[in-house]
Amino acid sequence: KTNLIVNYLPQNMTQEELKSLFGSIGEIESCKLVRDKITGQSLGYGFVNYADPKDAEKAINTLNGLRLQTKTIKVSYARPSSASIRDANLYVSGLPKTMTQKELEQLFSQYGRIITSRILVDQVTGVSRGVGFIRFDKRIEAEEAIKGLNGQKPPGATEPITVKFANNPSQKTNQAILSQLYHSPNRRYPAPLAQQAQRFRFPPMTIDGMTSLAGINIPGHAGTGWCIFVYNLAPDADESILWQMFGPFGAVTNVKVIRDFNTNKCKGFGFVTMTNYDEAAMAIASLNGYRLGDRVLQVSFKTNKTHK
Repeated sequence: KTNLIVNYLPQNMTQEELKSLFGSIGEIESCKLVRDKITGQSLGYGFVNYADPKDAEKAINTLNGLRLQTKTIKVSYARPSSASIRDANLYVSGLPKTMTQKELEQLFSQYGRIITSRILVDQVTGVSRGVGFIRFDKRIEAEEAIKGLNGQKPPGATEPITVKFANNPSQKTNQAILSQLYHSPNRRYPAPLAQQAQRFRFPPMTIDGMTSLAGINIPGHAGTGWCIFVYNLAPDADESILWQMFGPFGAVTNVKVIRDFNTNKCKGFGFVTMTNYDEAAMAIASLNGYRLGDRVLQVSFKTNKTHK
């Protein structure tokens, strides 16, 4: 009972600042701010391990709910990793635009202990996009929440909501395949790759597990990010829609709507480039099947087979 997890930290808070804040309560054995492996950016949470369980308890009582900048931090006991707690993260769509994060938590808290929650908002207007994530303490609680709430209308809603696991199993397999490709001693891929930047990570699979060498022969995209293909956009769709949809998931470097040369109307598809693989994969898992107006979008990593 000495190890704490701290959620909802401000983006610019450093490990040193985290350490001095929690060190004011008592002696700390270790402190770690979790950062993105590639970009080094803070992921907004960290772990603090005290020498004395009493100090850990005191830190929860003193610092949980503390406001730092625009955030309210959450301090709780960290749990040892085990199968029963893995994959307890839910993706929720079709939420009423007026629903707050607190109301979202109230709706789901009947099924178990919520670790974190968030509602995605339009970065320009600050209005909810009707999409959120809920991470439960245990997978069984998440399963119960899906049974109880998927297809139901929450109070004040006119439409039923969709509740499903955030990371679908096929992505797991992709991650496994990817890590094998990274770490296999005899990397088998065409020569040109070897001459590309050292940072170049092995191209992703499309979400359904099809292998593809996306990004190798797209001029200008080789080492600079992950190209995402967005299909079934309306004729009046423009770049700002793509920025708004993908921006909340992470760093977007480029968006492009493909237009008809004569009418200047969108031809139904576009491309988004994101710097970080995990953020791109999360955006795809979340936005594929997303209803935009009266259309259902298809979102996947760009493969060589899709429209040039």
